[in-house]
Amino acid sequence: MQTKQAIAILAALAQESRLAVYRLLIEHAPDGLAASAIAERLGLANATLSFHLKELQHAGLIVGRQQGRFIYYAPVLDTMDALVGFLTENCCGGSGASCATPRACAPATQRASTKTRAAEPAPRTRRAARAIER
Repeated sequence: MQTKQAIAILAALAQESRLAVYRLLIEHAPDGLAASAIAERLGLANATLSFHLKELQHAGLIVGRQQGRFIYYAPVLDTMDALVGFLTENCCGGSGASCATPRACAPATQRASTKTRAAEPAPRTRRAARAIER
């Protein structure tokens, strides 16, 4: 991936409605959703949604396909994979070693619960543990 393409992708996602559309489509990958379903779920007017879909398509993040009288939009997962690869290709100074810890790869909700537990000191005895529970 070239820098200009990465900038175009990041610029397309740097808008609240477009980011919401992309995240919704990721939930429904690989099949995607009809434009009408996207508009309904996100509460966007058809003209507004059309504009945002065009921007996401132009960046290569989604594709549309005609199915009957509906147009279905689906994420192009390879584009996001390429962007993440581009953003992390120099990780750890390009040494080839993996600098990502298992914690860094965990879903955000798991990281948050781990962070909460880590902030609490571990009880040293059973008595101390019972006292903390009370």
